[in-house]
Amino acid sequence: MIQRHLTPDATHTMTTALAESAVSTDPSAPGHPPGQAPDTVVRCVGLSKVFRDFWLRSRVTAVDQIDLDIHRGEVFGLLGPNGSGKSTTIKMILGLLHPTGGRIAVFGHHPQDVAIKNMIGYVPEESYLYQFLNARETLEYYAKLFHLPRAKRKVRIDQLLEYVGLDKVAGRPVGEYSKGMQRRIGLAQALINDPKLLILDEPTTGMDPLGTRQIKDLILDLKRKGKTILLCSHLLADVEDVTDRVAIMFGGAIRQSGPVRELLTKRETTTLATGSLDPQTIEEIEQVLARRGKHIERIDHPRQKLEELFLDIVNTAQQEGAATSGAGSGGKLAAFLSNEPDQPVETEGDAVLDELVNEQAAPEPEPVEPPAESAPPPPQADHVLDALTGSAPPPPPEPSAPKKPEPSAPAPTAPQTEDEQPDQSLLDDLTGGDGKKP
Repeated sequence: MIQRHLTPDATHTMTTALAESAVSTDPSAPGHPPGQAPDTVVRCVGLSKVFRDFWLRSRVTAVDQIDLDIHRGEVFGLLGPNGSGKSTTIKMILGLLHPTGGRIAVFGHHPQDVAIKNMIGYVPEESYLYQFLNARETLEYYAKLFHLPRAKRKVRIDQLLEYVGLDKVAGRPVGEYSKGMQRRIGLAQALINDPKLLILDEPTTGMDPLGTRQIKDLILDLKRKGKTILLCSHLLADVEDVTDRVAIMFGGAIRQSGPVRELLTKRETTTLATGSLDPQTIEEIEQVLARRGKHIERIDHPRQKLEELFLDIVNTAQQEGAATSGAGSGGKLAAFLSNEPDQPVETEGDAVLDELVNEQAAPEPEPVEPPAESAPPPPQADHVLDALTGSAPPPPPEPSAPKKPEPSAPAPTAPQTEDEQPDQSLLDDLTGGDGKKP
């Protein structure tokens, strides 16, 4: 309620102070307190978000004073049912929402600092893509937003299309893709800038088991390359397979967090894995346990996961050459994501474009003054007229110093004979005179 009485200058001062305090709490910033790990990528301290109505009355407390640390090179899972505050937390980390309270630091900077945007990749819960662009044009558009050179854009786009399995359908408009295929191109656009922090909000929504397995393999590959990943998903089995630590939210608060192995371990039960045992051996083991007051609770054979069975069937069909109109299985991890330098491939068209650009950038030559043109010879009709009137043509002007033409004297005319004299009476009749001189 106090915020209503703050002037714009005071609000700006408070925002600036919040940004400075967020940076100062990050351990990667200079002068961080001792005892804190220097590899923290994201830090949230007392983070809160309250959505208000028009009269600034509190309506929904989406995030309620959470503390969160995400370390460099780990896969962190943010879990919780619908409406627990996961997506709101992610949007505040991205700088898309202003927190009501608390502090955030991303790479030691305020989340709205533009300098860190090129180090972040984001896959939203819904794919917001231009439906009339095809896959290659979509990646070209996002690559230009990061000001990637043309040769590097071409290499990365080719590698990503192959990796997400869309290289065979790259010419189709995105609007014709299925939801799973749109999620694949959304994942590719999040990787085009080779981010250090990858935020995935429900990345496997609408994907088939093949695409889901590929997402999990991608997360593990990027983790081995030192990337930091924040994963938000409702598929707990997928999160369990790839995350190092998780935080479980409910009602806007974190109820429990920690390493996945420690949270899931049941200390009161022990599991022994051996080869196949015959009934006699099992009976002897039972007798040994009975002497110690224990007994065998269950004996069964391990089962293959349904996901593994599905992938085995699909891989067999692909090896047999079965055709499909959907997305492929994908290729190897893009080279630029594995810390390998991009190797641009120059084509004949690229060479022509480079030559044209160089020609346009070349300095223009200095203009050369054309030589002075000589006066054209007089036409034949002028010679005849001069011969009849007895006048000579004026000399041609000097080319170096042109002069203004001077009025020439009237050419002398030959005296007219009596036969050539005009009829004066006829002229008087025409002019109304009497033919007499005054």
